[in-house]
Amino acid sequence: MDDNYQIYLNRVARLTLPEAHRSQVQHIQESYKFQPSSGSRQAAPFPGYTLITPLAAEDSDNSGFYSQLQAYQQEILQLPINHDLLVPVPSASFHLTLADLIWDSAYRDACEKNPDFEQQLRFCIAEILQQYQESLTLGSNPIYWQMLGLIIMPRAVGVCLVPKDELCYEQIIKFRRTIYQNPKLIALGIEQHYHLTAHVTLGYFGEVSSDLDRIKLSDTLSELNQKWLLNAPEFLIRRVELRKFDDMTHYYRQPDWPGLNF
Repeated sequence: MDDNYQIYLNRVARLTLPEAHRSQVQHIQESYKFQPSSGSRQAAPFPGYTLITPLAAEDSDNSGFYSQLQAYQQEILQLPINHDLLVPVPSASFHLTLADLIWDSAYRDACEKNPDFEQQLRFCIAEILQQYQESLTLGSNPIYWQMLGLIIMPRAVGVCLVPKDELCYEQIIKFRRTIYQNPKLIALGIEQHYHLTAHVTLGYFGEVSSDLDRIKLSDTLSELNQKWLLNAPEFLIRRVELRKFDDMTHYYRQPDWPGLNF
């Protein structure tokens, strides 16, 4: 399902262009993952499991990358736009998703139908990651990706990443295939829903007012993007972990939950 290397590069490159920003901003809408509460927007319940890189607060390999992203996030928040338009993601929880597993109603249904679902999911992922770890050769090349630019999604804003070279791309695609093509995971109801678009989410859209100047917003974001491109930091993918989330701000794991060092 995922693109080959060249198609991926072409597709995500288009997403960061001013024309794409102008088009995408016409379709933005309020994210149901954050709801108004006592005068501000709070993360709404949205539980599930995912395979992600360590959170920014725990990822010393990428501290420079994440501090830069935090600065970019602040620049967006300081734009002269409706202060309720964007709900920032806590910078400590920034991460890169390598493989979404299950979330929201699908997760709730799975737990309801099978009381052992979570235990079985964790066991299955542990088995897959152990086998994958054993397949890796000693001294494998480090997996570097790089920030390409700002992308506007229907309900969020983030920065898009591209691999440093084809090998870095294939290593991640191979990992995703190993996850999504595993018969035991498929039997648990885990399936691939999206092509990979590697990104780190900076914020979700809150109140999208009817008088929002969408052209001005897209132009302003594109200007920021052009400035950021002068200093596009690299990101080292060295580890992936199984994490549970209750909402879009809280990703956690127990010490004995599975993880993999590439």
